[in-house]
Amino acid sequence: MRKIIHIDMDAFYTSVEQRDFPEMRGKPVVVGGSPHSRGVVCAASYEARTFGIRSAISCYQAYKLCPDAIFTPPRFEVYKSVSKEIRSIFLEYTNLVEPLSLDEAYLDVTENKKNIPLASTIAKEIRKKIWEKTGLTCSAGVATNKFLAKMASEKNKPNGLYVVLPGEEISFLDELPLYQFYGIGKKTFEKLQRLGFSKGKDLRLVEESILVKEFGKSGAVFYRMARGLDDREVIPYRDPKSIGVETTFTHDSDDFSYFLLTLETLAKELEMRMMKKNKKGKTLTLKVKFEDFTVKQKSITSDSVFFLADNLFQQSSNLLATVWKEHIDPPKKIRLLGLSVTNFYEKDTKGDQPSLFG
Repeated sequence: MRKIIHIDMDAFYTSVEQRDFPEMRGKPVVVGGSPHSRGVVCAASYEARTFGIRSAISCYQAYKLCPDAIFTPPRFEVYKSVSKEIRSIFLEYTNLVEPLSLDEAYLDVTENKKNIPLASTIAKEIRKKIWEKTGLTCSAGVATNKFLAKMASEKNKPNGLYVVLPGEEISFLDELPLYQFYGIGKKTFEKLQRLGFSKGKDLRLVEESILVKEFGKSGAVFYRMARGLDDREVIPYRDPKSIGVETTFTHDSDDFSYFLLTLETLAKELEMRMMKKNKKGKTLTLKVKFEDFTVKQKSITSDSVFFLADNLFQQSSNLLATVWKEHIDPPKKIRLLGLSVTNFYEKDTKGDQPSLFG
């Protein structure tokens, strides 16, 4: 039986800013572009979230939601440095550390360097050391697998710890609303609701064949999730083969101008994600899912790199125009758009132009 810990830093980027700049403490802070720029929100403090500000929305929209918010540009080198400090604490206990981002990681402490029998004890020590070393808080979840540990870390957030003991998996999941399940998004939750499912128990009592019929391969995943089953191992750092973003529309659409606005937002978010991972790619792929759930993908590979939002937007718009022409007769509405970059190139190149998005 594994002992897995999921550590999630609390509002990491904004917490670093509030730590370093006391005048920001207790105030709504937005990390991203200036309020009147075409940039997007990279992170929002808990104070800012109370106004409805979330990552990936435009900075101008965030300003309208909270004109008094403090807008500050991201300092990724500082965030990376703090992340390394936190990672060094993890490695005091185990080499089985799987980072998901700068502020989130899984740890397998089944066999740990300090021979501590209880994973909950290790989680408490790690949280204490992170606070003492960085002045930042984090939330932790402890369970027998990654899925449950991830769910547990959200239970007492921020600055909390929750333990799902062996034998308590079903009782823990049964009463959770399905929208809190990691991997169930807004649209999927709405469909589950229409089918009469609102809590974990509702999903657990459904036969797998029914879920597969309604949701395809995802149905089999939901079946296992409702039972707290997850046999994935904690795998130390893996270099990502692709970085992508996508969005599903509230309603299927045939409005091309709306698609362009969506691509512009996705391009900004993709640039932000690539900046975080310090990646540049030579292949850009557009993903289009139509109203009948058929998927079309178009790619372009360049001698230079795709990295900055304006270039990502321009090239993806061209790809979309090609796809649109292919499916305009007969017309088909679109339900999802996505962008991803692969074929990473590590060296600096001069193929990309300065960003127009500030």
